[in-house]
Amino acid sequence: MTVGTTSKPLRVLIVEDDPLIQLGLEQSLSQQPNITIVGIAEDGYIGVKKAQELNPDIIVMDIGLPRLDGISATQKIKANSPNVHIVMLSSHTDDTEIIASLSSGADAYCVKGASTDSLLAAFAAAKDGATYLDPQIARKVMDRLKPPPQSENTSHLSQRELEVLKLIVEGKSNPEIAAILYLSPNTIKTHVRGIMNKLSVDDRVQAAVVALRSGLVN
Repeated sequence: MTVGTTSKPLRVLIVEDDPLIQLGLEQSLSQQPNITIVGIAEDGYIGVKKAQELNPDIIVMDIGLPRLDGISATQKIKANSPNVHIVMLSSHTDDTEIIASLSSGADAYCVKGASTDSLLAAFAAAKDGATYLDPQIARKVMDRLKPPPQSENTSHLSQRELEVLKLIVEGKSNPEIAAILYLSPNTIKTHVRGIMNKLSVDDRVQAAVVALRSGLVN
């Protein structure tokens, strides 16, 4: 599969800390006639800096990066350069991580070890303004994203619960939320239980889905 038919190649930045995966991505993508690798970054902070300096068309972004994780780096890059397309790359298929990645502004989610064709399909979808999910996780995620039962209580969340919900959508853990909001972990647990009860959901991923679909969090 090729990406586009225009003479102007896609400029791709690779943000990945594993040298072997870096090399594999660089070699496989460099062989594509319509792709130019413009840079490689080893952590999230360098990735954000190079994204500003190089202004790539596509960023292949690992999630598990040192210093600044890929989800946080994606949020920063999208805030500065919303037109840059970001393809998340991860060895995990955890629901919460996938939802957090997409809510951070990522355009695609691929599992590490995916074929070059899969990456190129993700590039093409991102270019066209679509969202691409690796076939390994697409069905699982679509099942999760089925509209949940509507709750009459979505508008009854307190301001504090909305703050907690926003951080859940961003993929933050309870201890991380507690630190950000200067509250105890037990208080956060209470808020999370209250949120799930009011939204009529069973877990944090479903709460994140309801929040995104209902516009409670954007």
